[in-house]
Amino acid sequence: MSKVVVHSLFSDFDIALFKSGKHYRLYDKLGSHPIEVDGVKGTYFAVWAPSAKSVAVIGDFNYWLEGDHKLNVRWDESGIWEGFIPGVDLGTKYKYKIISNNQDIATEKADPFARYCEHPPNTASVVWHENYKWKDKAWMGYRGEKNGLDRPYSVYEVHLGSWRRTKDNKFMSYNQLAEELVAYLKEMNFTHVEFMPIMEYPYDPSWGYQLTGYFAPTSRFGKPEDFKLLIDKLHQNDIGVILDWVPSHFPEDAHGLGFFDGSHLYENPDRRKGYHPDWKSLIFNYGRNEVRAFLISNALYWLDQFHVDGLRVDAVASMLYLDYSREEGEWEPNIYGNNENLEAISFIKELNSEIYRSFNGVQTIAEESTAFSGVSRPVDLGGLGFGMKWMMGWMHDTLEYFKKEPVYRRHHQDDITFSMTYAFTENFMLPFSHDEVVYGKQSLLYRMPGDEWQRFANLRLLFGYMFTHPGTNLIFMGGEFGQSSEWNYDHSLDWHLTEFEFHKGIQQVVKELNTIYKTYPALYEKQFSPEGFNWIDYGDYENSVLSYVRKGHDKKNDLIVVCNFTPVVRENYRIGIAKAGRLKEIFNSDDTIYGGSGIKNSSIKKDKIPYHGQKNSIEITIPPLSVVIIS
Repeated sequence: MSKVVVHSLFSDFDIALFKSGKHYRLYDKLGSHPIEVDGVKGTYFAVWAPSAKSVAVIGDFNYWLEGDHKLNVRWDESGIWEGFIPGVDLGTKYKYKIISNNQDIATEKADPFARYCEHPPNTASVVWHENYKWKDKAWMGYRGEKNGLDRPYSVYEVHLGSWRRTKDNKFMSYNQLAEELVAYLKEMNFTHVEFMPIMEYPYDPSWGYQLTGYFAPTSRFGKPEDFKLLIDKLHQNDIGVILDWVPSHFPEDAHGLGFFDGSHLYENPDRRKGYHPDWKSLIFNYGRNEVRAFLISNALYWLDQFHVDGLRVDAVASMLYLDYSREEGEWEPNIYGNNENLEAISFIKELNSEIYRSFNGVQTIAEESTAFSGVSRPVDLGGLGFGMKWMMGWMHDTLEYFKKEPVYRRHHQDDITFSMTYAFTENFMLPFSHDEVVYGKQSLLYRMPGDEWQRFANLRLLFGYMFTHPGTNLIFMGGEFGQSSEWNYDHSLDWHLTEFEFHKGIQQVVKELNTIYKTYPALYEKQFSPEGFNWIDYGDYENSVLSYVRKGHDKKNDLIVVCNFTPVVRENYRIGIAKAGRLKEIFNSDDTIYGGSGIKNSSIKKDKIPYHGQKNSIEITIPPLSVVIIS
């Protein structure tokens, strides 16, 4: 094997951008790149390690010995080591052997910019470059319309390792998922899928939230081009793709980013800012220009190279606050004396600004659980710049309400109506995520009270209420058919349950609600605007009934929604309405096809009887534990 040849992919302008934290396409420069130099094929390597005394590439090609393959440090004080090694080809496994200036500490590190990694528990990087030919040109052309904030956005959250497994409990491959998962999502009428982290991670029980290979789709399910095929097939079927992205922390694994070159390179050197007590992991140094460029380049990499349509950013609250999960004395206030992490806030704003500037028709979504103001407000209007924010308060209040026996719900009506006091302060997504069905919380189905019939009726009601509440929606896999047990990352969902009537009924309800959501503009055109919602009556505590109107641009498309949170049939229930045309019940969660009792409103007559402040009214029958939608 030939020795390292002096070569560079960096221009002086690249280096200036990198140092200033403004190089947002670092994946084109850093990492391993199979290229040809002077007619000789090989691989160019480049790694950032400013505190290193020496950096060598070790791997299959040199028996993992540093030998003659030491990289050259650049003269410009960028801290970048680089070089071209002839003969190193695709599929070569490698790491960087770094000798630090810090007491000559020697470490073997995976490439932070590797595009492919060994199958865990092995930890080497792999030289890779995929020449994938995309077939999603049509989707990429109109996704701005499909992915807009005034469009249906019904998300199915998936953990690829446990959605469905083979008969011998092995992972399904990206290629298999491109057939089975895509077909299922299309059948169920979801508009988007959200993948829990697919970037390479060493430890299965972390569910992917402890990343070591930020630029590599996990090799558990196949090669990078196989993951591109999965995304391509989703796009060809008009399904948008959201990736969970974790810029908030990373693990201390020896081959990872931690103490990379013998110094606190990627993590904040101040333990009060650089270590996360909850997750026993390291926190990025958001004030270091090169680290900001690494993270923003990573976000753009998935949008650019993998045609991803959105990023759901994990644990934003932990980034925003210096005292997050810290006791008094364990954190230091900022220059203004308060608890906001100014460097992280600046980074988030820069991230969102660059994403929306560079890509048309994408969204960023914040998992943020506090009352931080302006999370989904544009940066130029003083916000953080996210497109949407998870509505954690709604999720918590709703599940707390639903777990109560119906006889007590009349004392807690304010809990279920409270969300409307702040529903339009952000662009909210309503999440029933993986976090709600683990650690003893039970499945959604078994958080519902009552006998078997009431449990399923409650779950149908829960989903009906969710889909008609302002905002977009997210359901974690298994919830859509009433998974009985808690989620287990190490096993497939219990698909056999869909053979039973009640479970199949839940599945049909979600499928139909997705169809209605996509069909009726009143549910999405103004889903983030107070103009899209009117209460009819939120004060019927005694009957535990809510009634409201969802509105779009055209008044003719308004929908009336009535929710009965008790197992008592409400006959001759009067509701005030504005002047309208012919009324028709378009959805009833008590329909027998869903496992309900079959109480319907086959015809609805409008009376000129004033009610609820309106000149007209109707009388309907509200089935037990049900949602009725009237067009």
